[in-house]
Amino acid sequence: MSYLEIPAYAKINLSLDVICRREDGYHELRTIMQTVSLHDTICLDTSLEAGIRLECGDCRVPEDMTNTAWRAAKLVMDKFGIKSGLRIRIIKRIPVAAGMAGGSTDAAAVLRGLNELFSLGLDTDELRALGKQIGADVPYCIEGGTKLAEGIGEILTPLPDFSGVDVVIVKPDIGVSTPWVYKNLDLSKITDRDRPDTEQIIDSLAKKDVAGVAAGMKNVLESVTLRSYEVVRQAKNRMDEAGALGSLMSGSGPCVFGLFEDKESARRAFEELSACRMWQCHISETI
Repeated sequence: MSYLEIPAYAKINLSLDVICRREDGYHELRTIMQTVSLHDTICLDTSLEAGIRLECGDCRVPEDMTNTAWRAAKLVMDKFGIKSGLRIRIIKRIPVAAGMAGGSTDAAAVLRGLNELFSLGLDTDELRALGKQIGADVPYCIEGGTKLAEGIGEILTPLPDFSGVDVVIVKPDIGVSTPWVYKNLDLSKITDRDRPDTEQIIDSLAKKDVAGVAAGMKNVLESVTLRSYEVVRQAKNRMDEAGALGSLMSGSGPCVFGLFEDKESARRAFEELSACRMWQCHISETI
């Protein structure tokens, strides 16, 4: 095999709690992550030309060693002494700098793809260990699904399946820096009312109670992003007005998603929200 295409699925956070700032500068998290069907496509092609060449049609995506997909390829090829050249092409659909793990899921897809392309025989735990060297969200993106993520995001616990739920995603036409959000997060001002009831959400997941999950969704990082970017607050309000069972900012933002009771209500909301020029809109489902 010399060519492979792999889907790289986006994630949303059904909850996001920040427990504390650690001595190493990272933040201790407790978050429920969920894969959605919105995805990039990663095309891997071996080449006689030595080195790694990365291409992406989106000008906001770097095509050099600063790209997480490039770094993932470099890590694997160095570790296993792979001498052939590699061409990586990213067909980008996940919004950039949006809180949906677009870069992390691309890196995870490269790790999974190279494992298959070069018959390396790595299992999921080994792929996750490699992914942790790239970024905190990469281990989750290796497998995806419904997971409780703790630590800096690398401690993963499987949760009851939450696939097949209709989701509408809005990406305001701004970028938000994740380091900036965490730098400006004041945990001393976060009250219990601001934090998600993670156990209640997990209980609703077990019952496949979409309304229960939606009612419990909270993200403490909204305290920073919504205060600084009015368009994100407007997106949440408009999502609720369009009939979402619940809406939440994903990650550090600025993407906002809503959960819907069925495809028809999601489609109506998508059409209504797509009419606004302040953002891009996507319709998706959990997988």
